[in-house]
Amino acid sequence: MTFTDLQHQNYTLLENILLLHFSDTWFFVTIIFFAIYCTILIGNFCIFTIIRVETQLHTPMYFFLSNLSVLDILYSSVTLPFMLFNCVTGNSKISFRKCIFQLYLFVSLGGAECILLAVMAYDRFVAICNPLRYPVVMNGRLCASLAIASWLSGFLNSVLHTIMTANLKFCLSEQSINHFYCDVPPLIQAACNPTKTSKNLLYVVSIFLGFTPFLYIVISYFHIISTIMKIKSSEGRWKAFSTCSSHLIVVTMFYGTANLNYVGPTGYSLELENLASLLYSTLTPVVNPIIYCLRNKEVKGAFKKHFKHTYFNTKAACR
Repeated sequence: MTFTDLQHQNYTLLENILLLHFSDTWFFVTIIFFAIYCTILIGNFCIFTIIRVETQLHTPMYFFLSNLSVLDILYSSVTLPFMLFNCVTGNSKISFRKCIFQLYLFVSLGGAECILLAVMAYDRFVAICNPLRYPVVMNGRLCASLAIASWLSGFLNSVLHTIMTANLKFCLSEQSINHFYCDVPPLIQAACNPTKTSKNLLYVVSIFLGFTPFLYIVISYFHIISTIMKIKSSEGRWKAFSTCSSHLIVVTMFYGTANLNYVGPTGYSLELENLASLLYSTLTPVVNPIIYCLRNKEVKGAFKKHFKHTYFNTKAACR
């Protein structure tokens, strides 16, 4: 379709996207976002490093956790730096090409995290329900394959959303959207051409990639909790449950906010929609290091051992 045809249909070539900005409270919001981003980077980098360094943490559960840490760093880096730039400069304009690229990365990494959390639930299911077969089932080859499949699923799923969104038509050369970063739902809402097909595709794919893994996790934890309750000793029950509770907290936060944003009921306020999006994109990455460190004795022990060893080596070298 030519540019003349687009004009004839009251469509125009979209050049820039105007995002929501934080001009009224920019200083306060900047401090919050900067603190959140630093927490995400430092916390997840420390978890990834300690898992790679300490051989006692070279197990399937921590292998998947290290992948989750990398995902959270990349995931937050897609949106938070630009939101910080928006806060400081007041410039909420982003080119359509950059917007589509941000959308592709955001949806890819979010989809990969959906699948990875389901994989982590499978790991806990095998560990609790079939402990004798755990070393055989969760071997290195299967773990690597599951991790790769999680990443590939997210990036392949995002291709559909990106192509669909890039082909939307808009009535202005600079289109405002009611969102702080580029995502599929607000761009569909801002489009001028009929978007029923786009909305249906978004809903179907979101159900498949978002709700289905969540349903699998719920079923897995039903069996896990049933198995834990059959353990006779209270100490054994607590030990088994403690290995799953951190993952269960992360799953509840991530899927709760994500499903509300993509496959939840329509008609709720714009403020609630934007809040859900911010929680979906920042809450899980920032609390993952806190949850997995403060609630995990093995990780805390590895941190103490590593930094104690590093401190004494540095002190000895200085002498």
